[in-house]
Amino acid sequence: MIEVRWHGRGGQGAVTSVELLALTAIGEGKYAQGFPSFGPERRGAPVAAFNRIDDHHIKVRSQIYNPDVVVVLDESLIGMVNVADGLKPEGVLIVNTAKTAKEIAEITKFKGKIATVDGSSIAWKELGVPITNTTMLGALIKCTNAVALESVKGPVDHRFGRIANKNLAAMKRAYDEVKFN
Repeated sequence: MIEVRWHGRGGQGAVTSVELLALTAIGEGKYAQGFPSFGPERRGAPVAAFNRIDDHHIKVRSQIYNPDVVVVLDESLIGMVNVADGLKPEGVLIVNTAKTAKEIAEITKFKGKIATVDGSSIAWKELGVPITNTTMLGALIKCTNAVALESVKGPVDHRFGRIANKNLAAMKRAYDEVKFN
């Protein structure tokens, strides 16, 4: 089983990313969960969302405390939230940033695998808005192979309709441009 924790801000699309990943995994014949962690959040407030993907039935129904992967949609959350908290030592931290993986390692103190991609720049260029949900989904797919990149097309088409192709382009660019330490 692969467990993923997403960190973002309200309105950035973390919950949408979780839903898209779960639907894609299910479409591939896997078992998946996707769920947010909400309190009295408002637009711009820190939010967390979670995914589980497995080839077998998933019986656990709790929040994810020791993820295999952490995806950070907004770099400004680092320091405000301990994004690497509970991340398995062999896990991967994926951050939307223009910084290098080495710089992120120094800030977060995470000693495992770190992947970076300038998802915000990609989103601005491809979508015209700084919403990085599909962009960071592309980075996650590259880092984990949890689902096939081409399998996301159906859920993205359904979710985004006429702007689906822009989201798919942003996703593919992040997939191609993500860098590892």
